[in-house]
Amino acid sequence: MSSAARKYPFLDWTVLVPVAAIIALAFSWGRELPGVVVVLVALCLAGAVLAAVHHAEVVAHRVGEPFGSLVLAVAVTVIEVALVVTLMADGGEKSASLARDTVFAAVMITCNGIAGLSLLVGALRNRVAVFNAEGTGAALATVATLATLSLVLPTFTTSKPGPEFSAAQLTFAAVASLALYGLFITVQTVRHRDYFLPVTAGPDGSGDESHAAPPTAPAALASLGLLVVALVAVVGDAKAVSPAIEAGVAKAGMPQAVVGVIIALLVLLPETLAAVRAARRDRVQTSLNLAYGSALASIGLTIPAIALASLWLSGPLLLGLGAVHMVLLALTVVVGALTIVPGRATLLQGGVHLVLLAAYLFLAVSP
Repeated sequence: MSSAARKYPFLDWTVLVPVAAIIALAFSWGRELPGVVVVLVALCLAGAVLAAVHHAEVVAHRVGEPFGSLVLAVAVTVIEVALVVTLMADGGEKSASLARDTVFAAVMITCNGIAGLSLLVGALRNRVAVFNAEGTGAALATVATLATLSLVLPTFTTSKPGPEFSAAQLTFAAVASLALYGLFITVQTVRHRDYFLPVTAGPDGSGDESHAAPPTAPAALASLGLLVVALVAVVGDAKAVSPAIEAGVAKAGMPQAVVGVIIALLVLLPETLAAVRAARRDRVQTSLNLAYGSALASIGLTIPAIALASLWLSGPLLLGLGAVHMVLLALTVVVGALTIVPGRATLLQGGVHLVLLAAYLFLAVSP
């Protein structure tokens, strides 16, 4: 930080960039953007991602694990859910599968992309990435249950034709999702918090950062506010550049679903960078908390929100996955379980998860 930024904290880039990204969002929302403006908004988006990671780490240092990763995962998901509901309200029948596609993309990116990259980085650093199997295994089991209830069962239920839930079934899925997510948060933060602390951490969860004094409460609150601002900018700017992405995808002759995958990748960038930075500091458990916590929040918050929004949204709500995606989900759960059970992973496990993500992305482009 420069001397001017130390004297005037509001001049620091971590403050200026989120504000600039929000201003770019305000001027670009709902408008058709020329190429130069799209580039500027994309630069603001990239800056907002870096600022979000910084502020998330400040908050995490103040509150400790696993609360730090929980704050980032829930903040991103709440804003993402608001964006999905808004797009569904504006899109009519063409957005019938938007919630399903967004949630499944989040599950594949987090459980294979973020987790695989974190294990790869951790194994490169120490030859073997070490984490807590009890906590991570509980998270994966909850993700698998929620994904099956919300994304697989609608393909096989018979109350309504097509991959849809009836009103009663959707209500049950929403209540079950909220209940399981709430139960997981209670276990993670209260009853068995030690299951989710980095293996190399001390009793207070501070680990190798114990030498650094935590930020003051006002500084942490300021970072929490700026984290929310940065995340709103990330999601909003991603939406603002989506028409340009959509045009590029159409010009390349790729399926429309690729647009949702690209936007999901952009929205999950803050968590990805935060997870990789944690793995580089030998805190692989924190990285996995982010990965599986984001997947849990995506399902556990999106499905209830969509169920509530369906009261006024018109058109069908397609939630059931197709055969190819169900196979990828099943393989992700099986491989994830085999990776987690030993509590240790090598480069191989990280590479397998990344190949699964690559398969999902390839099949999205070439179904």
